[in-house]
Amino acid sequence: MSVRVVTADLAACFDLEAVFGDRGGAAECRCQRHRLARGESFANTPVEERAERLREQTGCGDAGAAATSGLVAYLGDDPVGWCAVAPRADYAGLVRNANQTAWRGRTEDRGDPGIWAVTCVLTRAGWRGLGIATALVASTVDHARERGARALEAYPITVASATWGEEHPGPLAIYLAAGFTEVARPSTRRAVVRIEM
Repeated sequence: MSVRVVTADLAACFDLEAVFGDRGGAAECRCQRHRLARGESFANTPVEERAERLREQTGCGDAGAAATSGLVAYLGDDPVGWCAVAPRADYAGLVRNANQTAWRGRTEDRGDPGIWAVTCVLTRAGWRGLGIATALVASTVDHARERGARALEAYPITVASATWGEEHPGPLAIYLAAGFTEVARPSTRRAVVRIEM
């Protein structure tokens, strides 16, 4: 059975909820790590509010919604994966923090709306090892290109053993397989990869 990937507005909100689950890091984060505004933190932003923000950002269940900042993967009728992909400038936490690993040694305009970013790749528990993350990352390229991106980048991990706080963008290999090129190695545990459109 092949992986089918759709924009999040074409996925039912309960499918998105199923992918994130109700326990663990993904259920708690709701892909808001890089989206929280200055002064916000996980401590003062309840998980219910993070979940509501994700629904608004994705437009889940609202085909044709303007907010389609992600992709959902299916195997048959089962929702099995999620990938956050949007203009890099939409990720306030990523853009504003010059100390982020992604910015070491880089001087480009972090708010450039023509540069898109993949910040999270998630495979639902029980469905890992089936190529879902690989299919999601491959789909980000056309998704961003069709929406006018000039380039797409990501910040994958480069080590086999990662902690929850660093594993969310996925491993380097899935990006290289999708045609991304490594453009920086700001740490021994993280790379910056990019594909020009």
